[in-house]
Amino acid sequence: MIEVKEEKQILIDLSKLTDGERIEMKKLGILSADNKIAGYNYPSVHYNRPPIEKHMTHAPHVINEAYEYQKPSSFSRALRLDFGGHKVLLISGTASVNEEGKAEHIGDFKAQLWRTYVNITNLLDAESMTWHDVVRTTNYLRDIERDYAEFNKIRTSFYSWLNLNPLPASTGIQARLCWETLLIEIEVYAICKSN
Repeated sequence: MIEVKEEKQILIDLSKLTDGERIEMKKLGILSADNKIAGYNYPSVHYNRPPIEKHMTHAPHVINEAYEYQKPSSFSRALRLDFGGHKVLLISGTASVNEEGKAEHIGDFKAQLWRTYVNITNLLDAESMTWHDVVRTTNYLRDIERDYAEFNKIRTSFYSWLNLNPLPASTGIQARLCWETLLIEIEVYAICKSN
């Protein structure tokens, strides 16, 4: 069955598109020849092969879904992929945000990092996983020169307390985060055998 998306779901102003946007949106089939939203005809299911099973992961007692507090927001907090006997958990960039969608510990880098670890730990737990299943982290720091030494002390202490061995692969990046109040955001990949 082919779904038809209503124009109200398009959040961009069609009257302000650049010529380049129009060209590329027509190539995608989003715009018709007369620059109107075209009917949605991209298949939602692969008919020639089964899709990977995907499941949203939630931990609402500590952090809510981004689309509940950051509108518009088009991503899942975490997504579990099932590959036969294994499951992979992809945790989106997670920060010091509480269950009401508000930033916690504004101005306190160290407390924000600990709250971020609380949020990630609970997302892992929602899939019966732990930090021992984490294979990679990407760490985004608003000011890497100022905060990296403290970040590394806390991370090393946390991982040591958890007895992680081997340690996850990791990258540290200086980045402007989505809110000015956030000082750290961490993205996580975890893999484990299915039960």
